[in-house]
Amino acid sequence: MSKKAILSIKDLSISFKNNSIKNRIIKGISYDLKENEILGIVGESGSGKSVSSLAITGLLPKGNSSIDSGKIIFQNNDLTTFSSKEFQSIRGKEIAMIFQEPMSSLNPSMTCGNQVAEILTQHTNLNQNDKKNKVLELFSNVKLPDPDSVFNKYPHEISGGQKQRVMIAMAIACNPKVLIADEPTTALDVTVQKDIISLLKALQKRHGMSIIFISHDLSLVSEIADRVLVMYKGAIVEHGDAYKIFKTPEHQYTRALINSKPSLNIRLKQLPTIQNFIEESISYEEVSKEERQKNHSRIYSKPPLLEVKNLYKEYISKAGFFKKNQVFKAVDNVSFKLYEGETLGLVGESGCGKSTLGNAILQLNKATSGSIFYKGADITNLSSQDLRILRKDIQIIFQDPFSSLNPRIPVGKAIVEPMKVHKLYNSDKERKQKAIDILERVGLSKEYFNRYPHEFSGGQRQRIGIARTIALQPKLIVCDESVSALDISVQAQVLNLLNELKDNFGFTYIFISHDLAVVKYMSDQLLVMNKGKIEEIGDADDIYRAPKTAYTKTLIEAIPKGL
Repeated sequence: MSKKAILSIKDLSISFKNNSIKNRIIKGISYDLKENEILGIVGESGSGKSVSSLAITGLLPKGNSSIDSGKIIFQNNDLTTFSSKEFQSIRGKEIAMIFQEPMSSLNPSMTCGNQVAEILTQHTNLNQNDKKNKVLELFSNVKLPDPDSVFNKYPHEISGGQKQRVMIAMAIACNPKVLIADEPTTALDVTVQKDIISLLKALQKRHGMSIIFISHDLSLVSEIADRVLVMYKGAIVEHGDAYKIFKTPEHQYTRALINSKPSLNIRLKQLPTIQNFIEESISYEEVSKEERQKNHSRIYSKPPLLEVKNLYKEYISKAGFFKKNQVFKAVDNVSFKLYEGETLGLVGESGCGKSTLGNAILQLNKATSGSIFYKGADITNLSSQDLRILRKDIQIIFQDPFSSLNPRIPVGKAIVEPMKVHKLYNSDKERKQKAIDILERVGLSKEYFNRYPHEFSGGQRQRIGIARTIALQPKLIVCDESVSALDISVQAQVLNLLNELKDNFGFTYIFISHDLAVVKYMSDQLLVMNKGKIEEIGDADDIYRAPKTAYTKTLIEAIPKGL
């Protein structure tokens, strides 16, 4: 017997107004969410998947958004007719939401326990003592370690995975009938991601909730969803049983999303993009074992470009007047070599020390002890002048290009500025021409030179970040989670670009990421970190095929494999 629909979206159209120009974002979509099921909604940024969910919870921005047509039926009520007050009575109680970024969704000035208790205050008649017991029970249900301790902690005092668990506890506090999870695992480590997926499945089973799980990662959705909707440019292009969608996708966009993610089994010379599928110009040419071995023989026959020896980075935690200060080793006796033209993948869970190690190499955060040799010279105690010269050779591409670009400066000027600082080229005219050449090199038009960062998409901003980095013609580039916030197809474009630039300019990369499939695709050697130490180091393919330690094996097994 087929399940009854608990929520029905009927011919829903939503528009946003920008300077009196109306832009239709959702174009007549219809679907049902059935009782006790998990419905996956997938698609890239701008596809409309989050906007349609905000309409369900009455959280569309007032003033510049409008529902043009359609109905949202929940328990025989059309939610499109609800007032703000009516939405308040069901939001959190009947329909709850888990947002993508828990740090910005949680109140930094309130303890975690009080934030969850606030929901209970709004929707229940529990007394103070019962509320606290209920919160502790919820924290236990979402498997937070030491619920009593977390109750009294502020969001900044707990990890990203724990913050997401607090958000889930808040969402399920009143046993909602519908739970909307909007990209709830995007920024999390692969092991934490797996835990959150398992937790949501267990909670759904226990409470009989219906869940809408929104993500741009199809492999992830395949691990949790019963049915799947694929959205593209505000419309549903494909929907059906999860197994069928993933095994025999009918729409070219669905096929593109599935194939844009790097495979763990084969290494393509170029990742296919959405555009490749639309134009039917896909290349499935693989990097052969012989080609890879030949390239490695060439790379490793030279002296190392960078050598890290017995590196430590320690932080002192002040414990109070009568207690001994605690020493935390963020990087603990790390040694490795990096060769010119190599990509070294650096992986491990949050807090393992990978970004701290990257910052020590960049001299942004000085090591406590140990040596870092660049081209044979120790760079750990350079003068300000020598450090400035080094900055030209060793550059970084950040995770969030928007926060690393000055919003008041056009992107062309942001690319020209470092050239000027390092006295590259003879005139501003020559520097401008070089900046335009670089913009075009990273797939952007020269017309973008005078535009500001807010005028670009996330993928375009990341290309601008790459353009600014390569403008100095560096030898070594640290890519710190530089593709983790991007849609899968945009990620494929940026990874292809990084590999192309590496081939053309002879760049050397340290590639830091929590996405192990991406790291395997990019890397020659792999360095696995755990609690500040090197857990394992070696050829990337060898480590993925036969990990030597239990920790590495756990990381690899946690990668979403798809159906």
